[in-house]
Amino acid sequence: MARLRPRRGARGDRLGVAEREEQHGREHRPPPPKWLLEQVLNKDSPAVQVHVGGCWNAGKRSRGVSGEARRALAAGDRARSTCQPDMELGYLD
Repeated sequence: MARLRPRRGARGDRLGVAEREEQHGREHRPPPPKWLLEQVLNKDSPAVQVHVGGCWNAGKRSRGVSGEARRALAAGDRARSTCQPDMELGYLD
């Protein structure tokens, strides 16, 4: 009589795939942006504030930028006082 292997169900296979995909996502996640520009409700309006990339106080309407942060400060946008991106960028009034 042949021995039967325990059969893996489709649910067990899906869980393994999901776990592998989640692990892959954690390992290959892009780094957070260095600077954030916080926008107002209208996306065509200029930025309201400039934040450091990991700022805890960045709003939901923030987007990651690179060189635009310095230009935004030069154009008169406010630097967030809690994370002080102007100090990080070396831009002082």
